[in-house]
Amino acid sequence: MKLKEFGKTGSKVSEIGMGTYYDPLWIATAFGGWKRGAAAKVGAIKAGLDAGITLVDTAEIYGSEPLVAKAMGEAKRDEVFLATKVWSNHLHRDDLINSFDKSLRRLGTSYLDLYQVHFPNRRVPIKETMAAMEKLVGDGKLRHIGVSNFSLEQIKEARSSLPKSELSSVQLDYSLVHRSVEGDILPYCEEEKIALMAYYPLGHGKLPSDPKLDSISSSRGKTRAQVALRWLADKATVFPIPRASKESHVRDNAAAGDWELSDKERADLDLKFR
Repeated sequence: MKLKEFGKTGSKVSEIGMGTYYDPLWIATAFGGWKRGAAAKVGAIKAGLDAGITLVDTAEIYGSEPLVAKAMGEAKRDEVFLATKVWSNHLHRDDLINSFDKSLRRLGTSYLDLYQVHFPNRRVPIKETMAAMEKLVGDGKLRHIGVSNFSLEQIKEARSSLPKSELSSVQLDYSLVHRSVEGDILPYCEEEKIALMAYYPLGHGKLPSDPKLDSISSSRGKTRAQVALRWLADKATVFPIPRASKESHVRDNAAAGDWELSDKERADLDLKFR
């Protein structure tokens, strides 16, 4: 698995990560105590770690933080870049710090590599939220700060609210078939060296059958999903985080991290799906 620097954090992580959002029913049942398919999900996360994936993303709302903790088991903590997210109703200072500490306990760790605001909340001043984030950094519990589902304007506001820290990452919906971030946010992230974590990197299961994609897949001996993930990972600041739900899928996804598209293949995909 190839590694690259996560934004300008100085940390090198796997080009392909793992996401642990499953579906609304999982979230509802996980918090209700019925964890359907939990063992398979733990196995999938373990398979990714064994395959060299070091970037793992979760969130307090997902109900999957305990699964990540179980999957990590005896893995060396400093070899996993562990990221989670705080829900939008926990963005006041004390609420955020309380949520952070709960996530630490669920994840079985003493610190987080990345803590992200899951969604913006216009009722809570971003300066208050970012001040709480910086306190966590100052306390040695948190290494890096990120946001998710923010507009470019909101990203800039979050950055300007961090006098002592960098905004290290942005997490957004990005794939061959959903490319709205290319208009303004991706160029901004590239210029400022902010990591862009791409969720739904396979089009939320709706990657279309296409002659160009199929041709590259066939000629390279790769699956269509591996080509789509490679297209994202070839971008300097982008880290796709496909869902880790089945061991076989995770192993296939990890295999997208050991090759590169040619310039022509990359350009063909750029034009075809634009």
